Amino acid sequence: MRKNNIDVELVKCILKTRRDLEVANKNFEQAEGDLIDYYLYQIKANKAKLDYLIKEVKQKGFSLDMISEIELRIS
Repeated sequence: MRKNNIDVELVKCILKTRRDLEVANKNFEQAEGDLIDYYLYQIKANKAKLDYLIKEVKQKGFSLDMISEIELRIS
């Protein structure tokens, strides 16, 4: 049971990180001046986090299709 809770939290973290990355990309498109560097940092950090989380999911035997299906159910 504990393993399932961890997996659910991992999926939630992936979904949140994906949303954060989308927001950072949108904000970057509108950014000016020093904010350009800030949003570039956010984009890079979220991509690195997402890569790590996806690697964790794959190691646990999940597929990305399963995460997309869960995302649709949550929405």
